[in-house]
Amino acid sequence: MKYDQGHPEELKEKFWKTLSDSPIVMLQLDADADSAAPMTAQLDKDAHHAIWFFTGHDNRFAAQGPATVTYSSKGHDLFARFAGTLTEETDTACKDALWNNFVAAWFPEGKASALLLRMDLGEASIWSSEMGTINTAKMMLGMNVRDDMKGGYAEVTL
Repeated sequence: MKYDQGHPEELKEKFWKTLSDSPIVMLQLDADADSAAPMTAQLDKDAHHAIWFFTGHDNRFAAQGPATVTYSSKGHDLFARFAGTLTEETDTACKDALWNNFVAAWFPEGKASALLLRMDLGEASIWSSEMGTINTAKMMLGMNVRDDMKGGYAEVTL
C-alpha cells in the first residue's frame, strides 16, 4: 500500500469528521487488558484535545488512568489508535451539555447515576485507505492490490 505521510493535518481533520459521524470506539485501560469494551465517544466540536465517555460508577473505567482507544470508521476507510488519560469530568455544565437521549437510555436513574470521564488526548496514529470498487473486486479474486491501494498515515498529537 502506498501511504502518503505528507498530510497529517488533513488526516486529523478527516479523523475528527469520521469520529463525529460514527463515534463508537474500543476503549481500554492500559493497566487492565481485559477492560477493552466498545464505548460511545462524546464530542465537543470546539474541543479537539479531549473526548468524553459516560459510564457507571461501578464500571472498570471508573478506575481512571492511562487508556488507549482503537477506532475503525463505519466505512472502514479510516483507522486510528490514540492514547490519553481518563479522569472524572467534574464540570456539571459539561455533563449537562453532553447528556442526550441516547445516553439517558443507558442510565434510566438519571444523570446522577452516570460517571462522566474525560479523556485528555495525546499521541495518535491515523491510517486512511481508499479501496475503491476495482481493488475490492481484485481482493475478492485474490489478486495483488498492494501497489494499487491509496491511503495516508500520520503520527500526530490530538
